[in-house]
Amino acid sequence: MKTEVLKADAAGIARAAEVLRAGGLVAFPTETVYGLGGVATRDEAVERIFTAKGRPSRNPLIAHVGAPEVARRIAVFDERAERLVARFWPGPLTIVLPRRPGSGLSPRVSAGLPTVAVRMPAHPVALALLRAVDEPVAAPSANRSGRTSPTTAEHVLADLAGRIELVLDAGPCEVGVESTVVDLSEPDRALLLRPGGLPRAEIEAVIGPLEGRRPGEPVRSPGLVGRHYAPSKPVRLDVREVAPDEGLLAFGEDVPPGAKVTLNLSPAGDLAEAARSPFAMLRELDRADVRAIAVVPIPGEGLGEAIRDRLRRAAMEAPADA
Repeated sequence: MKTEVLKADAAGIARAAEVLRAGGLVAFPTETVYGLGGVATRDEAVERIFTAKGRPSRNPLIAHVGAPEVARRIAVFDERAERLVARFWPGPLTIVLPRRPGSGLSPRVSAGLPTVAVRMPAHPVALALLRAVDEPVAAPSANRSGRTSPTTAEHVLADLAGRIELVLDAGPCEVGVESTVVDLSEPDRALLLRPGGLPRAEIEAVIGPLEGRRPGEPVRSPGLVGRHYAPSKPVRLDVREVAPDEGLLAFGEDVPPGAKVTLNLSPAGDLAEAARSPFAMLRELDRADVRAIAVVPIPGEGLGEAIRDRLRRAAMEAPADA
């Protein structure tokens, strides 16, 4: 299969909507990362997402929508969810809710669970595409499973060329880390499943404190598997010293000397700036002639919580059967 790459203009969006309605797969930009979309009510399209990515079947997908009313057709919203939608949609927030009976969603979207993760992205191209399709579109990140997430069309093609029908190219993503995922599927609990592009404090200001997921609880959203977002080379975190054969991912003005290659997420120490490029810089260091990737300490507040989460998963050892 030859993967078509189109500019994300009106003609490109119309063509992408046509491909999706026909059961094909389209990579498209969101404000966070590029997503790999298939219509969520079509079993064969959803199955192809898992195949193209090499994604484990136990890992649910996020259903992306172009309007809150589309999300309400597939999920049961409570008062907390409505408050979050009113405040943060469109935007980098995914909400896990009970799946609405008779929704027509493919069971694979939710990995067989009675819940569904829903999001309304803020990127104008994503919104135009979703509104043209007028169906929920299942869309994990447009990369091979476990690898570094894509923030440009070039990143998508590096992993998925020949595996999908089309890529809509709208340049680099603005936020750079995936959406924050909040689980409201139980009426008496609000869980932060994945830190992301919307800081925890902003959500808690609207619905109160967020708990963490307990060991053994079902995996109700993407981004909860162990090793994830990973380059092919080893990653060391919170380093103060770096070896001469390592690449360094720096942050702020305090940069350890001696690395073979150094990239800085934000020389000014700005977490919003840093969040735009961890995946792109990890990819660049992975391509460099270095043995491993060393990462300086990143503050854990605000968007730093999401950056540290992605780096921690990137640094995990691969399972023996991977």
